[in-house]
Order: sequence, then C-alpha cells, then structure tokens
Amino acid sequence: MADIKTLFITPLYQAALSDLGSAINADELEASCYAIAEDDEAGQQWSEENGYPGYTSYASLTDLGWRSPIFADLIKVLDAHVAAFAKELAFDLDGKDLKLEDIWINILPEGGNHTGHLHPHSVISGTTYVALPDGSASIKFEDPRLPMMMAAPGRLKEAPEELRQFAYVAPNVGDVLLWESWLRHEVPMNMSEEDRISVSFNYAWG
Repeated sequence: MADIKTLFITPLYQAALSDLGSAINADELEASCYAIAEDDEAGQQWSEENGYPGYTSYASLTDLGWRSPIFADLIKVLDAHVAAFAKELAFDLDGKDLKLEDIWINILPEGGNHTGHLHPHSVISGTTYVALPDGSASIKFEDPRLPMMMAAPGRLKEAPEELRQFAYVAPNVGDVLLWESWLRHEVPMNMSEEDRISVSFNYAWG
C-alpha cells in the first residue's frame, strides 16, 4: 500500500469574532461603515476612477480605529485572532509581533465583484463580514500552484476539497477569515439587490 503524504498545506482560519474577545454589534458596525463611506469623498472618487463597483476606503482612509469606537473594538478582537493564527502557523516571529498595517471598508452593490488578487508586503490578510444578503456569494481561493500546472488535467467534480484548484468559502456575518497574504483570492459577483459589506485588513511583521 502506497504511503501518500500531504505536503505544503495552505491554511485558512475561520472563526466567529466573538470566539476571542468582546462581541461586535453587527448593526452598529454596518451603520458605521455606511456613515464613513458617505463622508469619504476621496474614497468615493478613487472607487469611481479605478472601476471599483461600489465603495472601498482602501486608498483613502488609514485611521478607522480613530474615527469610530466600534472599529477600535474590532481591531482589538482582530489582533487576538491573528495572534492565534500565527501560533497555529508556527511562525518564528523572533520576539516581534504581527501588527495591523491596513484596514478598510468594502461595500459591493448588486453586480459588484472583486477580481483575483493577493496582498503583497504583508504576512496575514483577512476579512470580517458585516452584511451578507442571500446571493452575495462566497469568497473564492485559488490553488497557489495553479500557474505551474501547465499540462495537468482538471480535477473531478467530486475531488476532495484539498485537491481542488479553487475553494469557495461561505462565511457568516460576524465571522473572520484569515489567510497568508500570498494566497490569491477573489469575490464573485454579488447577485443580491442588497449590499455586501465587509472589512478587510493586512498584518505585517516587525
């Protein structure tokens, strides 16, 4: 009998925010996202000029924790989850911490999507989910080896999840997903008439 091992795994962390730290009120966080978006003219302009279908504060705001108390509370909880994930990844941090580098709001209306991308210059990236109406889609992750599979056949539909070339994860409101920043991912089209709202972030080392 052959011995088949699994090498070079790609970990994905999923948990409820409330698993570590205080519960974050989803309604209050949603209202804060909308209030910030309404006031952020620079973010609205950047989203329009760069073809972002909806609103993101990615290129305009760096101080969400200062602007809104609920974001300050959220950051404390995210710090705890990232520390737990880093421990599971067996990172040798050499006495340094993983620190929040960026945090931003995403509001995707009906028909909005976010094409495949990764997050360079950081170690752990993630998203927490504020509003997920029916039809707003899962997040899609891509096997990082895909560009090297030049002559490989596709996988069977019934292939185990760990052997598939794409993985779809359906989170719940109040969940946090964490992954290593090199992992390519995308947000498929929002098929709901309501907004899909999330808060994304990057953590860097040192």
